[in-house]
Amino acid sequence: MLRLRKAAAGAAAVALGWAAFAVAATPATAALPTAAVAIGDSFISGEGAGAYTSVVDVNGVAQGFPGWSAANANAYFCHRSANASLNKATLSGINARFNLACSGGQPHDIANASNTRTSGRSVASQLDQLRAVAQTHDIDLVLVGLGSNNSSFTFGDVATLCANRFIADAWTGWWEFWAYLNGPVPQEPCTDADLASAAEVAAATTETTNALRQLITTLNQVDADGQHRIVFQDYTNPLPTDVYSSFIEQDGREDDRDKFRDLGAERYAAGCPIHRASLPPGHRFSANLGNVVRNSHANLSAEFPGQDLVYLNVQRAFDGARLCENGNSPTGALATPVRVMDGPTGTHITSLSGYDKIAIQRMANACVTYFQTCQESWHPNAAGHAVLGQCLAAAATTTNRTIACIRNTNGTLTFQ
Repeated sequence: MLRLRKAAAGAAAVALGWAAFAVAATPATAALPTAAVAIGDSFISGEGAGAYTSVVDVNGVAQGFPGWSAANANAYFCHRSANASLNKATLSGINARFNLACSGGQPHDIANASNTRTSGRSVASQLDQLRAVAQTHDIDLVLVGLGSNNSSFTFGDVATLCANRFIADAWTGWWEFWAYLNGPVPQEPCTDADLASAAEVAAATTETTNALRQLITTLNQVDADGQHRIVFQDYTNPLPTDVYSSFIEQDGREDDRDKFRDLGAERYAAGCPIHRASLPPGHRFSANLGNVVRNSHANLSAEFPGQDLVYLNVQRAFDGARLCENGNSPTGALATPVRVMDGPTGTHITSLSGYDKIAIQRMANACVTYFQTCQESWHPNAAGHAVLGQCLAAAATTTNRTIACIRNTNGTLTFQ
């Protein structure tokens, strides 16, 4: 679409005849190479897809892998992947691609250095990074994913809460007071109230809209020819609406009773350590994240009627290939399983069978102290990002203002 619009502008100039020739005959600056840019958080940066590249930090120093025991604030842990959807999408007319997104990114990080907030990473504001790209490239396409992390809630906190409750329920009795000195470990399934209230979703929408307004304004200031499309991508839930039948019970125990270690180990190995009762609230949470993005897009489309803004709905892009949706999970799933390490060892634990509650608590503590040991959990994997790349390619060429990317039972995608 962008190439066609620019060609149409050239044809209009030809129609002006001699006057157009006179203008063209004057010296002109050579056209810059075109670029597609990724802005936002982990679902855009490529968290979970591996092949992470070095990231330039706030001081201008390229940071490669610093070791598993390094501070999580290190720029490298933005986890910008060569397998991210931006790099896998077929994008006609694009000469270069720049991934400026950062795992854990928040609306704050769009206009501000991430390390100026709690738990931020040592990278410059994403708008400053965008301005640097605009000095050498004509930005034609921007993929932005924002809203899952904000001042009210973060995806990581929500995921950790629900997984920890399941693990605690699986390995401990209600009478046991381990891990905390001030009471028992919470073991009940997650509810809607645990994840994000209506007021928090509304606040996240406002926060996200304000950040994206700054993105639009900056692009209009720095883009070489003023023509660009911004794709607002939302989120897909890595988990099914219910687990596959073989993951419902083990040893005659389901997850609605006290202690179910065999089942807990089985679901962890499959990638979905979570109560079945937590799944519906989790999907409502994902839908709310979609509403944050959709409403931000609607608000800004009304505010900037001349802008090329497209809402990309990917909430059903992983249908049929979510974790624990099939009996062979995590094989064939499009998302990464929950995985922890026993300290910053570099080796993920794939099975909890045979571990006692003390060992499991030690692993959970490693995730807290060295978040990089578990931060890939429940994100699109390389295959998932390849699918999201197809979704992005469709969004880059659609003539509609909104597009939904839906995975069919045979693995193909439908766009509507």
